Amino acid sequence: MDKDKKRLLANHDKLVHSENRKVVSHVQRQDGDWFLNSIMLEGIDTPFKYKRKKAYQTLQGSRVNLTYYPDSEDIAGLQFEYMKVVRIRRS
Repeated sequence: MDKDKKRLLANHDKLVHSENRKVVSHVQRQDGDWFLNSIMLEGIDTPFKYKRKKAYQTLQGSRVNLTYYPDSEDIAGLQFEYMKVVRIRRS
């Protein structure tokens, strides 16, 4: 693990780091100036979400390293759990 990952994980106890995970689905949509990205990983039923200022190439089928923490949002009175991605890199 490099210094940045170690520092992030040490400073924030809820962060989780996963390496070499396969992306099954990747969807991008524009929301104002931001591009909202949602990915699904192989063997995990919870979506992973992150924002970018620019459109990103598709990650579907590739392997990624990511740092994230659990979060939830209310939609129409129902609570949905998702993982908020702090850092994502191709493996």
